Amino acid sequence: MNWYELENPGQIDSPALLVYPARIAYNIETMLKMVDGEAEKLIPHVKTHKMAEVAKMQVDAGIDKFKCATIAEAEMLADTGARHVLLAYQLTGPKLKRFRELVLAYDWVEWASLVDSAQSAEELAEAFADTAYHPIIYIDVNVGMNRTGHPVNAELESLYQRLCADARFRLRGFHVYDGHLRDPDIIERKVKADAALAPIELLAGRLAEQGQVRPVVIAGGTPTFTVHADRPDVWCSPGTCLLWDWGYDDLLPEQPFEWAALLMTRVISKPSPGVITTDLGHKAVSAENPVNKRIKLLNLADYEVVGQSEEHLVLQVADWDSIQVGDVFYGVPYHICPTVALYDEACVIQEGELEGRWAIEARRRRLTY
Repeated sequence: MNWYELENPGQIDSPALLVYPARIAYNIETMLKMVDGEAEKLIPHVKTHKMAEVAKMQVDAGIDKFKCATIAEAEMLADTGARHVLLAYQLTGPKLKRFRELVLAYDWVEWASLVDSAQSAEELAEAFADTAYHPIIYIDVNVGMNRTGHPVNAELESLYQRLCADARFRLRGFHVYDGHLRDPDIIERKVKADAALAPIELLAGRLAEQGQVRPVVIAGGTPTFTVHADRPDVWCSPGTCLLWDWGYDDLLPEQPFEWAALLMTRVISKPSPGVITTDLGHKAVSAENPVNKRIKLLNLADYEVVGQSEEHLVLQVADWDSIQVGDVFYGVPYHICPTVALYDEACVIQEGELEGRWAIEARRRRLTY
């Protein structure tokens, strides 16, 4: 029997998300090995798994700093024993009020957030103006992704100096996300990652030479984890590597992580010769990529995805006669992060058996706050 197969698949309705804790543990161990066991260099993102049980596994491994993208993820982390949480998202509007409530409710957690302009910093300060709390902040820097962040220019240092002198804040450093650097060739990826981070490292060094505390630099995600893991004075924030997926397995061959989350699907129809339909529609697997980059089925050979709708995945198959309605297939998603967010729970698989279910509670937009 293959490592991913269930002894009794009839226990689980499909489509279903399956997680394999032994493989998650291996990926956590691998993540730590990549930073030579220095857990303090890690501030992993939880947006991939959104599960308290996975976060607890990381805490038990000695990781106590985390990054997240939503207030629900932040609350989930606070409930699992995380001691340092960076909400790596630009806060505005009602999110500022929600973040304030969260910070004041969990006052034993060291909370931090991002700003990328004087305006965003001022809004954050105003949210806490009538409290004794001084927000911990990092300046978000745009090194080419053009999604958020302050440009790398002379005004960046001016903003840093201004916020450093502002007693309303506790400025810790810079947040540099280089998710646009996805070259399959690790040498090319390293050259580009080094070039993107170089001006921030120079600025951090110059500030330290001026007698200031050297700014913390949080850099990268999973694709550039390989590069930044060996870099001194940098915290790394990989995320996808906790569960891994088909997309990164193809893109990042030098990273030795294992697939730790799969989808289970069943054949529901054989509508015409050579064609089968499974129950893995748009609502069951991330659908932002082309139809041939949705799922890689592990126990079916010689097939082509020819169509998908909300509840159906249609395949052209070579061995049509041997496939029966009700047959179970297991597959690895091309993009695991938004796939996990489609499910309320994950089925926990240990040695081919269903051991329980983990709630994917942080897929919700709101828990308490």
